[in-house]
Amino acid sequence: MKKFLKYTAYVVIVVILIVVAGVSYITLALPDVGKPEDIKVEATPQRIERGKYLANHVTLCMDCHSTRDWTKFAGPMLEGTAGKGGEKFTAAVGFPGNVDVPNITPYNLGGWTDGELFRAITAGVRKDGSAIFPLMPWPYYSKMDREDLYSIIAYIRSLKPIKADYPKSKLDFPLNILVHTMPQKAGLGTRPDEKDTLKYGEYLVTSAACMECHSQVDKGKIIPGLEYAGGREFVIPGYGAVKSSNITSDKETGLGSWTKEQFVNRFKVYADTTKGPAGVKPHEYQSIMPWYKYAGLKTSDLEAIYAFVKTIKPVKNQFVKFVAK
Repeated sequence: MKKFLKYTAYVVIVVILIVVAGVSYITLALPDVGKPEDIKVEATPQRIERGKYLANHVTLCMDCHSTRDWTKFAGPMLEGTAGKGGEKFTAAVGFPGNVDVPNITPYNLGGWTDGELFRAITAGVRKDGSAIFPLMPWPYYSKMDREDLYSIIAYIRSLKPIKADYPKSKLDFPLNILVHTMPQKAGLGTRPDEKDTLKYGEYLVTSAACMECHSQVDKGKIIPGLEYAGGREFVIPGYGAVKSSNITSDKETGLGSWTKEQFVNRFKVYADTTKGPAGVKPHEYQSIMPWYKYAGLKTSDLEAIYAFVKTIKPVKNQFVKFVAK
């Protein structure tokens, strides 16, 4: 009996040592995506303009890294807060931790090199080498064209500095360990010719990370077979839980029966500057879809997006869109 207890103690000690060694390796040696590139992005007017369009209407950097007015439908961005950050993701919205979206104006990023910014956007690693949880969809940005990414960097550099500081992000266990394994080296793509409507539409949909929001997940992973089929739940404190729409080509529950004109108009209706965003009372239907930002997409880009989504395999996925809470 004494020998058994002795051997058991040895086994427990060995297991503990293996676990400690494994955790130490993960937290100290990872992420390992390489050093930031030694690059200098020239801030030409053309790049700044292209970056402004992408960051505001495609990749939506400004949507997350600004202040949104949730008393209005779809939470439009408040004027004068571009890049300020501060949006909170906590247990109240079903997030496993506490994250304050960082300030990306020159006030906060002035000490970052262009290579460090490029690495953060495409590989999920901060200036200090720590991992960025893919709440920022860098796995999708990593597939963008290098020139488009340079344009976004040039635009971010042009933002008005806003003094705003936030607490360091904290993730719940074991996510705080696993996050170190998430960053990956970027596999950059090539921006297709806009005349190639289908491929360009796919490029825009990928850059906008549409699949991330419009797919159900299990333990943070998209459920195979439900890509773009909607149903992912988002909690909006004070209003309720809303689920993303099915954007596959299914005719009953998706966009299969939509015409190109209907699709484009669904976005462009929010571009009408004569109508201000409608107010939303507590527990009334609310949406996280940043309609007012997407309304700024060029009609040709919306038509390209439509062309691509119409090719997505139809998936029937019926669900209750909104539940007041």
